[in-house]
Amino acid sequence: MPRTPLPSTVHAHQWEGFRYCSRVSRSADPRFDPVVLIGGAMQRKEDWGRIEQGLLESADVVCPDLPGWGAADLLPPRHGSELLAGALRHLLDELGLERVNLFAGSYGTAIAYRLAQTDPERVARMALAGTMSTIPDGARPAMLGVLDLIASGERERFGQVAVETLMTVDPHADIASAAVVKRILTLRFGKLTDDELDKFVANTRRLLERELVDTSLEPVVPTVFLVGEHDTLTPPALCREFALTCRESWFVEMGRADHLMHLERSGEVVDLITRFFSGGALVDLPYATTVEDLRRVPALT
Repeated sequence: MPRTPLPSTVHAHQWEGFRYCSRVSRSADPRFDPVVLIGGAMQRKEDWGRIEQGLLESADVVCPDLPGWGAADLLPPRHGSELLAGALRHLLDELGLERVNLFAGSYGTAIAYRLAQTDPERVARMALAGTMSTIPDGARPAMLGVLDLIASGERERFGQVAVETLMTVDPHADIASAAVVKRILTLRFGKLTDDELDKFVANTRRLLERELVDTSLEPVVPTVFLVGEHDTLTPPALCREFALTCRESWFVEMGRADHLMHLERSGEVVDLITRFFSGGALVDLPYATTVEDLRRVPALT
């Protein structure tokens, strides 16, 4: 029977003039290095729900609001993943965490990847969900359209289009909890404050105007790349291609999942990353349509 987690603590941080914060939750029975959860462009430290609770059965969990997120300061688009990785490194220093596991989704994956490049000794293992090395040309018009709707004040239409950008519109796609996730997202976008909208715009512009990652420096930490089989924002083929930039990587395609697999299949995501962070083999995964050990595949050059 799982033990009751210990009370959480919130910590304030500052880096390069930007204020931000973190919440640390302690496991009653930690079995591997703490896990840092780095979310998407609108994901607050309070939004991890079942992922955080599931991981607390095995490890301490750190949920940051890095600059540009939640309760942190807005981060102008001119700043990229280098500053955000520096803020994450500083946060780990202030919390006294010498070595952690990283689980990052979507927008947050570039930050985790950068920290693994510059400070591999700080990262035990890394899991990147819904990621790719650059925004494909096909996705740019929809993202720019969302920004245009915000600029014109069409908040209701903005919410609908934003959800359509994040989730596939294929009516035949079999996605777990799709209706529930869509309803949650629609409500979330409909209640954004002006401050949250400003941060959404800045973060989206950062994605569109800058290179997401520099793949010239190969991360050397063990990394698993996760993607939903129905993901149209970060398609499986692009995620796998990105995985080949890492020396020690695995690629897992999650069945019945879209871009928001942490909401759609949270139990399965917890199972997978718990196995990986504990050093277990990625075998016998009934929820995965594809599992590849890419260490046997020639890396991209």
